[in-house]
Amino acid sequence: MTGSLTANGSAEEVDETRNGASTATDGDATTVDGDHVDGERDGEHYTFDDLSVVMGTYNEEEAIGTVLDDIERVTDGRAEVVCVDGSSDRTPEIARERGATVIEQEPQGYGVAVREAVLTPDRPVVVTTDCDDTYPMDRLPDFLEAVNDGADVVSGDRLYHGAKSMPAFNRFGNKAFAALASLLMGERVHDTTTGMRAYRREVVQDVGWTENTGLSAELLIRPLMRGYDVREEPIEYAERLGETKLDPIEGGAAIAKSIVTVCLEERLRRF
Repeated sequence: MTGSLTANGSAEEVDETRNGASTATDGDATTVDGDHVDGERDGEHYTFDDLSVVMGTYNEEEAIGTVLDDIERVTDGRAEVVCVDGSSDRTPEIARERGATVIEQEPQGYGVAVREAVLTPDRPVVVTTDCDDTYPMDRLPDFLEAVNDGADVVSGDRLYHGAKSMPAFNRFGNKAFAALASLLMGERVHDTTTGMRAYRREVVQDVGWTENTGLSAELLIRPLMRGYDVREEPIEYAERLGETKLDPIEGGAAIAKSIVTVCLEERLRRF
C-alpha cells in the first residue's frame, strides 16, 4: 500500500512504494501508477469559509434543527450546509429555515444520498455527518486543523472512547467491520463506518464511488488504498435522536459485502 494512516492521533504511519516505483517529493502532491502520493502542501490554509458540511437526510425532523444549529454556532455561520433529502416529514423545511441548501431526491438509500451530498459543494473541504445528532459538531475546528496539517481525509473514530451510547449489537458489528477491512487492506483501521469525516474536495471528486449502504466504508477504504493521507481522529458518539432507519442484519450484511468488494477492487486495480 502506498499510503499513510495516522490512527487515533498517534504516529502510526505506513509509507511504502509499490512495484519499485519511485515517489516524488518535490513539494507537490503527485501520483504513482495512478495513485496519490503525498508531497508537501503549497501553504493552503483553510477556514470555515472554505468548508461545506453535507449530509443525507430522511425523516429526521426531531434532530435536524439541533445539528444545523450546532454547525451554525461552531462555524459562526460561515460553513455551507448541504442536505440531500428524501423525507416525508418537515426535515427539508426545517433545514431551509436554517439556511441549508436542500436537494430533494427520491429515497434510494444512504449511499445515493451521501454521494450526491459530497459531490455537490464547490468549497475545498467537505465534511460529512449524520443528521441524527450523534456526531460532535464541536470537533469541526479539529478536523479542519488536520486538513490544514496535510491530511486528505480525517475520519472520526467513534469506537476509541467506547461508544457506550451505541447499541451493543451495532458496536460489535462496527468493530467486526473494522477488523475485516484491516485484514483485507493489510492496514489497521479502527472505525470504517463512521459518518463524520473531512475530505479535501479533490479526493471525493477524483475517486469513483459505487456503494450504497456500504458507502461509509468505501469513503475510507478507497482513499487509503490509493495512497491518500488518511487520519483517524477519536470522537465522542452520542445517543441518536429519532428512529434508526437501518435494519442491523440486512444493513450489516450489505456493509460487509461492500468492504470485501471494495478492498478486492482496489487490490486488483494495482495490476
